[in-house]
Order: sequence, then structure tokens, then C-alpha cells
Amino acid sequence: MSIEPLSWGRGSTGSALADPVTFAGPDEHQKWSLPARSADLGHIRAALTDADSLGVVITGARGVGKSSLARTAVMELGSEVFTLQLRNTLAGSKTPYGCLAFLLARLPQAAMGSPTAILQGITSLIRNDAGGRECVITLDSTASLDDMSAGVLLNILLTRTARIIAIAPNISDLPADFHWLLTERRLTEVRLENLNELQTKQVLLSLLGHRVSSSLVSTFHSIVGGNPMLLKALVAEQQLAGNLILSDSVWTLRDKVVLDGGTGLDDIVRSRWMRETPETRAVIEMLSCARTVSLARLTGVFGTDIIADMEDAGLLSVARSDNRWVTLREQYLGDVVRSWLSVARRRELRTKLLGDREPDVSHMTLEELIGFAAWTHECEAELRPPVALAAAEAANQLFDPRFALTCAGSLKKSDDEWVAGQRQKAASCLLLDLPLQAMAALDDITPAQLQELADLDFAEVVAAKCDVMVWLPEHKSKVPELLGQARERLGVKRGTRLSWPDPLAAAANRISLSEFEYHAFTGNFANIVQDLEEAADPQLNNDLWFRMQSAIILMEALSTMGREMDALQLMRMLGGQLSDAGHIVGLREKFSIRAFTVLLQAGRWRQCLDLVNPPRSQDARGLAFRTSASELSTGLAYVYSGRGAIALESLLSSVAQLELRPVMNTLQAAYAATAFAYAQIGDAGQARKYLEKLRTSRGECTFAIRTVTNFCADMAGRWLGDGDATNRLLASAREDIVEGRFTLAGISLLGATVNGSEDDLRLLETVAGHRQGPMAEMSRLIAVGTRTKNAKVLLAGGELAASMELDVVEARCVALAVDFARMAGDSTSARTAQARLDHLSSTVSSLPIVPSSGSPLLTARERQIARLAGRGTSNRDIAQEMGVSVRTVEGHLYQVFTKLGVTSRGDLPGLV
Repeated sequence: MSIEPLSWGRGSTGSALADPVTFAGPDEHQKWSLPARSADLGHIRAALTDADSLGVVITGARGVGKSSLARTAVMELGSEVFTLQLRNTLAGSKTPYGCLAFLLARLPQAAMGSPTAILQGITSLIRNDAGGRECVITLDSTASLDDMSAGVLLNILLTRTARIIAIAPNISDLPADFHWLLTERRLTEVRLENLNELQTKQVLLSLLGHRVSSSLVSTFHSIVGGNPMLLKALVAEQQLAGNLILSDSVWTLRDKVVLDGGTGLDDIVRSRWMRETPETRAVIEMLSCARTVSLARLTGVFGTDIIADMEDAGLLSVARSDNRWVTLREQYLGDVVRSWLSVARRRELRTKLLGDREPDVSHMTLEELIGFAAWTHECEAELRPPVALAAAEAANQLFDPRFALTCAGSLKKSDDEWVAGQRQKAASCLLLDLPLQAMAALDDITPAQLQELADLDFAEVVAAKCDVMVWLPEHKSKVPELLGQARERLGVKRGTRLSWPDPLAAAANRISLSEFEYHAFTGNFANIVQDLEEAADPQLNNDLWFRMQSAIILMEALSTMGREMDALQLMRMLGGQLSDAGHIVGLREKFSIRAFTVLLQAGRWRQCLDLVNPPRSQDARGLAFRTSASELSTGLAYVYSGRGAIALESLLSSVAQLELRPVMNTLQAAYAATAFAYAQIGDAGQARKYLEKLRTSRGECTFAIRTVTNFCADMAGRWLGDGDATNRLLASAREDIVEGRFTLAGISLLGATVNGSEDDLRLLETVAGHRQGPMAEMSRLIAVGTRTKNAKVLLAGGELAASMELDVVEARCVALAVDFARMAGDSTSARTAQARLDHLSSTVSSLPIVPSSGSPLLTARERQIARLAGRGTSNRDIAQEMGVSVRTVEGHLYQVFTKLGVTSRGDLPGLV
């Protein structure tokens, strides 16, 4: 039996006087956040079961889930524990015995004569109600506990009548007696912090019931700061707004989050708003509009004391930059408050802060620049053209193309920045997968305007056109012609070296880089690798921008053409130089994209995962485009390593996002990789589903994406038994050989030669001779070992595959080695290969090759018995430990010896 005041429910305004009711555990609306609190629940459980403990104090900020966690802990105790739930009256510490009032009403008149009599009477009453069972008291609002109640509860604890679960914001809010118990370690504090991003994901999974995309997790976590109560309100609001949708069994966002005063968050913010002073509200209004303000300017308007008090209270965050930018610590607060303000109020605040001046945008970060532009736009004021252009460029860099279009669209044709603004429009349209609109934006630039441009500005427009034309089949072949015309306009021939820093040299370099990018887009690396090496040579090229951009393309070219080790060396060198070239817009992004390709082709899939980190930004809501690419990259790394089951988590999330927000036709690669992942785990139905989706998708894509798409699709088909898939892999390899792309040819041949012909294996060996690094050597060993049926060579290839954690390739090697070793009578190699194949069965769901000898892998029970026997454990002891008969152990060992080709226990160590 348990006792709970009826006033416990949310929104109750009554006193604690109530009849006892049965405690039924947490409501459904409280359970959803518990998966992220399992460790905290474990600490509470330990404190309540420790013989020396009097209970636990749960502390934490409002909304972190203190009460629901306490209820869950009590519910876990079961019916054998008597539970009593107490809550203070609204009057708090002003009412004696406030939380015990309903127990006080049950005492006889004789027990009301003195505080001591009341103390003894309530203690006795609880003991009688418990009926000999253990008792746990849950006390909410401990911070407002009156002295008389505190004294009674202290007696109840010290007399071991009950243990307690007390709830308070901080331990400093507790009565003095509770402080003493904490100091003496008789009470344990469990501090609840806001959720981290992983916990936020766990909570969303619990609340929504399906997979959740990475962009959804990072966006929601950024907005609410990990507060569970706010998180649930945000989920409800975005579902109601139709922005949170279920796409192919994955929850994701249709667009970026806009908080416009929805009921859930609005109620929470209004409740908090009413507790703040007018001065604090004014600062919050200012920062909700401005997003970021320098500390000097903010204190100049509101004074030092109010800003210092707000920082101490955790309302503000001050960056450690030169300008000491100040922001609201909790983003949702500014978003909701901003939705309350009229345009007139926003203008009033802007005038109050800026007067007739504007901040120096040259010292702003990208996020700060976008925030200032957004504020100006919300005030229905005009951005100065240089600021509008800078904001558009910043928005494109942070993958917020729609806001970039808003900023660039504010420019007038008469503005000097208009042509540059059209380039930003084109870049935004490409991010939105709208190449026709991108071309239209550039075509709006008239020949007369082009003629008036300086050489470098003209070259930038030409480069922007080339960037768009490659995405349009009817225009892609015209790119070389356009570049030739641009060189004629500049009066510079291809390959001409100009003195640096002549502006004409910068323009010529921009045209040359566009040519390199075009050939990289089409996969024609052989024709540009020499020019790239010259452009990347600091002895021959003083233009840092051109040199770094060229070196990044060279990195991919070397990797694709079989020079994997040279590419890795160049990648490491460039990685060390990025900080010196930090002023070059978009350089790190381009490096990461091509470095991922280099690492993947070299078999360094673990390093691929290290390279692909989720974006961290003050405004994560504008990064959905980048997040989908990050998840696709993560999935590709796993699927290339043969870990299809792990890859699916990221790939399905990527597909859900890309179907809503296409990004440069990478959806094709996502479909193909997802099909490959499903094929790896033996789910033919789902694999065919995504191959069918791939067949219905169309559009241009980069050579790297097209290569990945075709390889994954053909490998999925080969895994599903499609004979044509093998032929496509062989045809692709032969085409790559002609074009000098030996790395890609080797990868295709590695997939095509599972059960391949001798000619195909010889071709794989030949191609391996044109490559560098462990992937090349592994391919050579597989080709030679398979062709000559040499188990030892295949085991060496398996060792190389194992060193790179390529489990499926290792399984292929050792499966063949099992057969070839048995055919040759090499029992040692056969045992070694079979043991390694047995070990791989736990990580490789569907083997690429099954030994033709038909020798099955060890079962889990056989493996367990074999391990014990290999350690010298007797059959009788094994039987006793496993709870089976000795005869059963003997039968299993017979199967183990037969499968592994051994005759004694001494052969088992190292094999299982």
C-alpha cells in the first residue's frame, strides 16, 4: 500500500491535505525520458538498498526529470515496500507540518499536545501503516520544507522507520538537517544534468518509436540544450506544425525549425518570463533579436550589473573572443521571445542598440553575420549591399541556402555587388539541387555587365557557370569551350605562367582550377595529373589559394590512379597546412570530401569515420544538408568494411533526409549503399527495394559519387546472385584500366573475382602491380592464392585484410584456404583457416564464399566447450560448469575435432 496526495498531479493548486490513493508508477508521459537515465536510476537503486544509507536526494534544474525519475525508482520497489509520497503546500515553509498535514489529521487528540508527541505519533502512524514492511518516502519540493516537518522527517530517518527520496534544485536549498546527513554520507546526492546528445537520441527514440536522423537529434539538442521537458514540448510543437515527419521509417525534419509561439514551449517560456525582472526581460528581448552582441555594447546599453547578474544566473553566455560576443545560453528562449515581438518593437530594440551605426561585419563569425542579417530582415529593414553579399556567402558556407537566397535577393541590379550576388544565388540553387534555376541566375548577368567586370571577377563568374553546367547534361560537354573563350577574353593561353600577384595571374589560375574541377567531375584524371603536380608545387606557384585547391584535387587523382600511398602522404601534408590557409573560403570542406575518398580507396575506413564528424555550430538548424552527407559518408565507410548491419543506421537516416532535401544527387549513392548493406546481412527483399529506388532515380552526379553508386549497386546485385552484376563490375574495371584509374579497377575486380575465372584473377594480379599499399598487396595475394589454390598465400592475404578490419575480405580468403588446404592435405593450414572462419561468423552475417567441403562452423555451444577443453578443463568439470551430461560434452568435442581437423585438446588453443 502507498499513500499519495491527490494534489500531486501537474497543475494542481490544492494543499497537501488529501486522502491516500494508490501509487501506480509514472504516467506514460513521464516514462519516455527514462532510457537516458538508466545510470542515475542505478545510483538511486543502490542508495535505497544500501544498509547504511538513509536515502537519496535528487537535484537538478527545472525540467530535467527529477520527479519522474523518483516515481520510477519507487515503482521498481514493488508491493513488498510501503511507499509514501509527500508534497509541500503552496505556502511552503510558512505552514508548520505542511507536507505532513494529511497524516496530522489522522492523529488522535492525545497525540497533539506537543511537538514531541506529534513527532512520535506520526512516526508510529507510518510504522503501523507499513505493517512490518520497509518504507520509502518520496518528498517533492524539499527546498521549501518547514522546520517542523524537517524535524519529524529527520526522526523518521534516524529511527530507521523509513528511507527517503528527496527532490530539490540544489543541495544548498535543503534544510540544515539534510545537509548534515549528506555530509555524514547518510544521504546520497544524485545530480541530474541536462541530456547530452547521445541521451537526447535515446529519448527521441523512446518518444517517437522509430529511427531518428542525426540532423533531427543535433538540431533539437541544440535548441533545448538537453532539457527533457523542453525536448518533449519541442517534439509536440514540430509534429503539430508538420515539420517533424516519418520518412521511410526514419523521423526527420522537413525544413529548419521555426519556433513561432506554439503552445508547449510558449507556456514554458511564459512561466519563466513572469519570474524575471523588467530589466532582465529587456536584455532577453534584445538578444533574442540580435542573437549576438558584443559585451562592451551590451553593457553600454544596460549596465554592467544586470549583465553580470544574468551571466551568474546562467541566462547568458560570453564568448572568449576579442569582441566578447554575448548570446542567450538557451536558444529556445530567444526563439520564442522573438516570436512575441512586433516589427515596431524589433526596430526599437535595433535603434537602441545600434543607433546610426552598424557592427563591423569583418570581425564577425559566420553565425554572427547570419544572425545580424536575420535581425535586419525581421525588422523589415534593408541590409547594406556589402553586408547582404557577405551574409549570403556565409549562409551558403553553413549550408543554409534558403537564407542565402533571401540575402542575395535583396541586392538590386544597380548595386556593385549584384553580379557577385548572382553567383551566390547560383551556389544556393545548387545546394537545393536546382541546377536550372542556378543557370538562370547566372544567365541574368548581361554581356555588358561581364565586359565591365575586372579580370578576377569575370573569372569567378565563368567558374560559377562551369560549376552549374556540369550538372546539366545538355551543357556539360560545353565546359571546355567556355573555358577556352574565357582565356581568350583574358588574353592568356593555357599553361602560361604569369608573375604573382598580378591580378591577371589570379584570374588565369581561377580558370585553370575550373578546368581541373571539370576533369575531376568527369573522372578524367590522367590528362590533368601533371598539371596538378605543377600547380601544387610551392616552388612553381606562389598563389596559396590556387596551390591548395589544386593539391586537394591532386590528392584524389593520385589515389584513383593507383598511387594510394602518395595520396595519403599528400593528404597528411595538406592537413597540416589547413590552419595556415584558414582564410580560404570552403577549403576545409573540399579537403574533407576528397580526403574521405582517398581514405576509403586505401581501405582506411576507420580513419574515414574519424574524418566525418557531425557539424558543431551555434545555429545547427541550418546544417541539415551537411548532416545528410555526413551520415551517408559514415554509412559508406561501414558498408565498404563489410559491416552492413552497423551501416544501416546511418544510411537509412541519410536516405530519409535526402529524399526530402536532395543534395547534388547523392541520394543515388545512398540508395545503392543501403541496398549493399541489406545484401550483406542477407535481407534480399530490402536490398531489392532500394535497388529499385535507385533505378527510378535520375540526374548527373560527380564521378566519385557515380563510382560509389555503381560499385555498391553491382556488389549488392552480385550478393543477390545477379550474374550481370559481375559482368558490369568487370566492364567497369576494364574501362578504368584504359583511363589509368587502377585503384578503382582493382576495387571492382576484387568484387568481381569472387568465384572468378583464371583470366579475371590474372587481371586482378596485373592491376595490383600498378598500385601502392596494403590494399594492392592484399589483392595480389588473393589473386595468386586463388589462382594457384595456395592456402598459405590466401592466409597471408587474410592477415592483411584483418589488419585493415575488412572482415568480409578476410572471410573470403580463409574460406578458400579451408578448401585448398584440405585438398593439399595441409591440416595445419586447414585448422588455422577453419578457426578464423569460425571466429568471423560472429561479425560476417553472410559469407561471400562458403567452403565447398561443407564443413559447418562451430555452434556457440561447441565453441564454448572447445575453449574450456583447450584450457585443460576435464569433461566432467565442463559438464558441471555448463549443466549438461558428460556424454553431451563428449559428443560436442567429437564434432569440434571433426570440424577443425584436430585429434587432441592440445590443438585447440588459438583455434577457438
